[in-house]
Formats: sequence, structure tokens, C-alpha cells
Amino acid sequence: MLVTFTTNNYPDITMFGDVALTMLKMMGHSATVPGAILAADVPEALSRLTAAIDAEKSLPPVADKEGDETVVSMANRGLPLINLLTAAAKSDSNVMWK
Repeated sequence: MLVTFTTNNYPDITMFGDVALTMLKMMGHSATVPGAILAADVPEALSRLTAAIDAEKSLPPVADKEGDETVVSMANRGLPLINLLTAAAKSDSNVMWK
């Protein structure tokens, strides 16, 4: 499953479902797809997401069990969504995902 996040004034962001659901939970939302965040609630969701990612940065890195793939951190995976939420907050826009 893929989840696409959209808002006005920023390109759409598409993530793998498991990563997107984790990001939604970090923002304090249920893992319901489709869904939306009203413009007034975007700054709080952004704050929760950045706080959760910052907390995860303090944990030791997770190694790949098979050792043949590079593990991508949630901080790296979350950066496009953080940028989208930042743009939505600046333009006072809703954020939707499907």
C-alpha cells in the first residue's frame, strides 16, 4: 500500500504504507487512510512529528538483520513530510492523505 499526502502550495508526498502509518501515529493521529488535518491543527501535528523523530534520533541505529541493505532512519524518511507540513502551516492549508 502507498499513502499520498497532499496540501496546497507543495508537491504531493508518497510513502510506503507502513512508514506513512508510523508518521501519522507520531503526529497523534489514527492510522486511518484516507484522512485529513485541518489547517488550524497542522502546527501541532508538525510539532509532534518533529518531537517524535528527535526522540528517535537519540536511540542507537538499527542494523539490517541480513546486512545487505542500508537502513533508512525515520528522520530521513520523515523529512519530506516535515517539509510538506511546514509549507501547509505557512500557507494555512489543510493536509490530506489517501
